[in-house]
Amino acid sequence: EEKQNLMALRKAAPEIGRAASLVSSSLQKGGRLFYVGAGTSGRLGVLDASEMPPTFHANPEEVQAILAGGPEAIFRAQEGAEDDAEAGGRAVRERRVGRKDVVVGLTASGRTPFVWGALRQAKQAGAKTVLVTAHPAWHPDRGGIRPSAVVRLAVGPELIAGSTRLKAGTATKVVCNILSSVAMIRMGRVYDNLMVNVVPSNEKLRARAVRLLRLLAGVD
Repeated sequence: EEKQNLMALRKAAPEIGRAASLVSSSLQKGGRLFYVGAGTSGRLGVLDASEMPPTFHANPEEVQAILAGGPEAIFRAQEGAEDDAEAGGRAVRERRVGRKDVVVGLTASGRTPFVWGALRQAKQAGAKTVLVTAHPAWHPDRGGIRPSAVVRLAVGPELIAGSTRLKAGTATKVVCNILSSVAMIRMGRVYDNLMVNVVPSNEKLRARAVRLLRLLAGVD
């Protein structure tokens, strides 16, 4: 079952590439990246956003996550929160999302009201919008908004029916990895394939910083 993720990601490569270019362009112009989601999808956005400051010394404001139900939903499911489209729009307004920014909606079904409330508000504010969904045949409703880019992940039915924390979640995490990593590479925070902007905040990372300097400068 998990092998279908690789096929789905390869098939979606052109869509992922377009989304990565939008994210990179926004961040290079001083904009911000916002992941928006509910449940598993939202938590994956929180995970990726939280890893940007220590990995790439990014400002915490640069990559942010908006999770339906708020911080409490990280550890305790807030199932009803995903149905509140107004809350999604309000979260975007509160963060003053504007033309320089990009909002990435993460929704396996492609229908989550909270996510669409956020994307709709972001579009009205002039921000770029991206939809990442495990619905391979997704298309906008008549009269609905059209995201700037759509990533459709054809992962197929879940091994445990309806449990999108499995294949859909795995593929979504890979897409988040690509979007943020490509942006950080294009912003010059990686040298070759080396994580030179890592924050040396513990013994392991201080040792890594020393190894990087030794390697790059050719010193002992």
